Amino acid sequence: MAGLVTTFGSGAMTNSIGDIGDARCILIIGTNTTEAHPVIGWEIRKAARRGTRLIVANPRWIQLVREADLWLQHRPGTDVALLMGMCRVIVEEGLLDADFVAERCENFDAFKNSLEGFDLDFVERTTGVPRGQIVEAARMYAGNSPAAIFYAMGITQHSHGTDNVMATANLAMLTGNVGQPGSGVNPLRGQNNVQGACDVGALPNVYPGYQPVADPAIKDKFEQAWACSLSAQPGLTITEIFDAAYRGQIKALYVMGENPVLSEPEAKHAEEALQKLELLVVQDVFLTETARLADVILPGVTFAEKDGTFTNTERRVQLVRQAIEPVGNSKPDWWIIGQIAQRMGGKGFDLTGPSAIMDEIAQLTPAYGGISYRRLEEGGLQWPCPTEEHPGTPRLHTMLFSRGKGHFVPLEYRPPAELADDDYPLILTTGRSLFHFHTGTMSRKVRGLNVFQNEELVEMNPKDAAILGIADGDMVRVVSRRGAVVARACLTDASPAGMVFMTFHFAESPTNQLTNPALDPVAKIPEYKVTAVRIEKNGQMVAMTER
Repeated sequence: MAGLVTTFGSGAMTNSIGDIGDARCILIIGTNTTEAHPVIGWEIRKAARRGTRLIVANPRWIQLVREADLWLQHRPGTDVALLMGMCRVIVEEGLLDADFVAERCENFDAFKNSLEGFDLDFVERTTGVPRGQIVEAARMYAGNSPAAIFYAMGITQHSHGTDNVMATANLAMLTGNVGQPGSGVNPLRGQNNVQGACDVGALPNVYPGYQPVADPAIKDKFEQAWACSLSAQPGLTITEIFDAAYRGQIKALYVMGENPVLSEPEAKHAEEALQKLELLVVQDVFLTETARLADVILPGVTFAEKDGTFTNTERRVQLVRQAIEPVGNSKPDWWIIGQIAQRMGGKGFDLTGPSAIMDEIAQLTPAYGGISYRRLEEGGLQWPCPTEEHPGTPRLHTMLFSRGKGHFVPLEYRPPAELADDDYPLILTTGRSLFHFHTGTMSRKVRGLNVFQNEELVEMNPKDAAILGIADGDMVRVVSRRGAVVARACLTDASPAGMVFMTFHFAESPTNQLTNPALDPVAKIPEYKVTAVRIEKNGQMVAMTER
């Protein structure tokens, strides 16, 4: 989100899902769309089959490669080099939209000078992508407007994830592919209400509507609205919270709808941090691995047991209507939070229901100002929707960027925080399966989904497996600098030589005990996508000098 805020002024998806069919070219990078976002993946497939040019940039073979005009198989963690290399080709060949750059953007000269560091020999050497493919991709993207970029956590979960995002924005602005149907830069959110959670302030540095905590006027606004005193100091991100808990600087933690024992990088460290707390409260729909460590467990309800709203990846606020009565003693999250706050002496928590909460959101959040349950009964609304008369906004930055002018950012290539070496000669990257979700809290309770996949797999290239003496289906031990897990080997050409792939859905093989907690310095997102590992069979380490 920080990258698009810097360049565009807003971190949200610029366009709508319905715009996909209007694109003449689509670049997808850092997203296995058909597995992680299958509805959007299907829309991209349909567009490609109707003639939209499709560029896939991904270290692994994914289903959309079948539909692609061009597959850029770059090395993990080299996205900035690839994207800036494309920008350099576009500038050198005069394929940029000079009018758009001059009229709607700033800082172009500094950005252009930074392209000197991305000659195609360097880009090819760094990414592993032949220079001819880089040139072809640049020409295809720049020559087929409107062109859209889609990315997901394969871009953001790096120690330089913010740079990756800003590189996508540079590319879009350079070619004028912002603000029109079928264009834009479109981050695909990792969960169904991540966008909504961020919109209403579930970030450490902003209040609802991305209003800065450190701004005195904003602080005063919310103090008056909530009749309380508020801190002007931004809080901690989730990974920083666990580090602080481990050091004893945080004594109590309230975890809601999250399973950090499986989802945090270097997950064993997160578990140890939780065990150091004086109080751990977990509010969830099932007894998760994290809830097993809790002092207090509060039973929340599922989507089917409550009223509320979800704001999806295209900024569309939609009603969720209760279908069944809450099971057992479970209660809606808003009710639980309100009851705790009142018993702690908090004012303003005598809540009457989700509709009233949305009314407060509208009062305090300009982008949600015109959204109410009454209007949502007629259909979803895309923010910004500032007034009751406003129809919602299907695409952003049509005349002006949210920040005024689009800001080009000069970039340098920075390698991942951890690289392969003799002791850890393979690179592990993590992702999701079509059949399970996140830490498997819900999906693994579905018998039919477990028929498709019921255990963790280590997807590895047959060439690497041959060197290690590993056969398809063997149980292997995956070891990083932080831990080791056991899982079943799956030999596949989808993973290139030198790289292995695992999900994090299975508690029996907790993949995130391996991953690197190195953080992006701006967004503080961990580098899940690049971890140096070795693979052992029968506990034996084998050198990979033959590779």
